[in-house]
Amino acid sequence: MNKNTGIIIGVIALVVIVGGVYASMNNKDDAMMVKEKMEQQAMEDKAMMEKKAMEEKEAMMKTDTTNTETMMKKDETSMMDKGETMMKVGSYEAYGADKIARAETGDVVLFFHASWCPSCRGLNSSIESNLKSIPGDVTILKTDYDKETELKKKYGVTYQHTLVQVDKDGNMIKKWSGGGSLDNLLSQIQ
Repeated sequence: MNKNTGIIIGVIALVVIVGGVYASMNNKDDAMMVKEKMEQQAMEDKAMMEKKAMEEKEAMMKTDTTNTETMMKKDETSMMDKGETMMKVGSYEAYGADKIARAETGDVVLFFHASWCPSCRGLNSSIESNLKSIPGDVTILKTDYDKETELKKKYGVTYQHTLVQVDKDGNMIKKWSGGGSLDNLLSQIQ
């Protein structure tokens, strides 16, 4: 019986070992599946949180825009109730042929400017430091005296620091030279 007992014990030991290995492998697979499910759930939760945060941000922006528009309308109404007019600021910018069309609804002045010209630099400085003083219907176009030779010919400009008021079609309304301040320039506009 010793021999049979040893075989039985060996078979039992083998079954226990094989069963343990099998159970261990299934537990690892189960653990991996649980881990993958948890990671997937975490990613879904993160995506949902990001979506919710984006929706809240959009709602806040819409509310802010609505509130800002409401406040602006109230301010406009309040200012008009007081007999005040809102003053739109004009512009001072580089020349572009398409910008002349702005004369259809306002005044456009070409400022033939040269960087080497002391009086041009003086007027340029006066304009730049008083930008908020340019009336809303006025556009001053800084025109490069050294590069815009065709414009100089068209308007008969023979020296820098010349100013030309034009209509929407680019026809000259008035031409003058000099004037070291924005106030002087504005007083010349017809």
